[in-house]
Amino acid sequence: MARSAVIIGASVAGVRTAQALRASGYPDAITLVDQDPLVPYDRPPLSKQFLAGAWTTDDFSLLPAGQADRLGVEILRGRRAVSLDPGRRVVELSGGAALAYDVLVVATGARARPSPWPVPDRVFVLRTLSDARALRSALRPGRRLIVIGGGFIGAEVATTARDRGLSVTVVDPLVAPLARLVGDKVGRYLARLPGRYGVETRFGVAAEAVVADGAGLSARLSDGEVIRADLAVVGIGTVPNDDWLSRSGLVVDDGVVCDERGRADGTGSVYAVGDVARWYSPGHGCHRRIEHWTSAVDQAACVGQQIAQPAGTPPLPGADYVWSDQYGVTVQLAGSTHATLEHHWVRDQLRPGRLAILYSKGGLLRGGVTVDWPRAILACRRALARRAPVAEVSRTLAGMLGSPSGAAQPRTAAAAGGRGNHRARSDAGKDASETETASRSLRAKPDVVPEPGKGR
Repeated sequence: MARSAVIIGASVAGVRTAQALRASGYPDAITLVDQDPLVPYDRPPLSKQFLAGAWTTDDFSLLPAGQADRLGVEILRGRRAVSLDPGRRVVELSGGAALAYDVLVVATGARARPSPWPVPDRVFVLRTLSDARALRSALRPGRRLIVIGGGFIGAEVATTARDRGLSVTVVDPLVAPLARLVGDKVGRYLARLPGRYGVETRFGVAAEAVVADGAGLSARLSDGEVIRADLAVVGIGTVPNDDWLSRSGLVVDDGVVCDERGRADGTGSVYAVGDVARWYSPGHGCHRRIEHWTSAVDQAACVGQQIAQPAGTPPLPGADYVWSDQYGVTVQLAGSTHATLEHHWVRDQLRPGRLAILYSKGGLLRGGVTVDWPRAILACRRALARRAPVAEVSRTLAGMLGSPSGAAQPRTAAAAGGRGNHRARSDAGKDASETETASRSLRAKPDVVPEPGKGR
């Protein structure tokens, strides 16, 4: 009997799994199932190049014309998985069809958390190509936009809307929205970026209600302020698409619970990858659901090789990595950037907007955040892979800037003082006083930037 691999979900995790299977020599049938009727596409451009009108769907197709045929991959589009019976190795699809498999990969991803304020044609979320098309048509110059949620998606939408000539206000209950990822001190530094880009912020207050107001909207905030706008985008997180597995017998807990190589059951016949998967992380000692593009790609490579070459030992996914183009800069994160780790702030005195924050524990690099410094984040990722000392990484960054010395000194988060404003309205002058103090006549070298609120 012919064997088959079935992959449920055709976003980057699912498509890359199919490609990894073939690259690793898998000889049998591969079927890719997705509820979206469109050709598989990548998601990062939805909030950036596509929303801006710079790219068409051809620019971010995951399977360009003819590639599926060349790979020998059958794609079932517009079909949704509704249930799974691992004992019988059968997936039931919408419409009543049943699909048998020898090995199954769950790659159903996640969906945008629904807006608590459904106002048709005025309140949007952004997760799918259909979402992006609807929002793009609404982003007209001169309109007023409220973005609720200041994370990566919210920041990218705000940036694109501002570029398209809209007035934009971002609302988030945290004084520093990205503190969720990088800690309070680094988060408050990044929270100043929107103001420099002409985006208003209401940080430290929550949106309590959004209602239709004539031809527009009114958003009531927790401090009593009412903001009027023409449209709103709600970016308040995602929900894993795992409800169809509720009766499967698999362990589902905010995603499909897997071992460190993506196996979701004891037989090695069911795997999960991407935003829907909660893999065990030996380094963290717990299961983690990581919603990063690079993590999805790494997991797909691991699972594809493991299925195709069961006797081998595929490499485990690397350290976390994510990037975001927002407010005129590129912010990149690698590894662990938890607030409790020691912080080492390094910047280029000749290019004040370019900096790196290294995170360490016990003298070893644990993670890094960079702003407009791609070579630095690459050095961090390589150093993380070999568990390098943070002092060595700091010297590497110094070398990039042409300075033999100037290694950054650690500053623990606990030692840093200062408080954020209750409502963080960006102050470009204050930002300049903290980060743009270097004279352009000086020789380029790294320096330790005072953490926001410290030494002022």
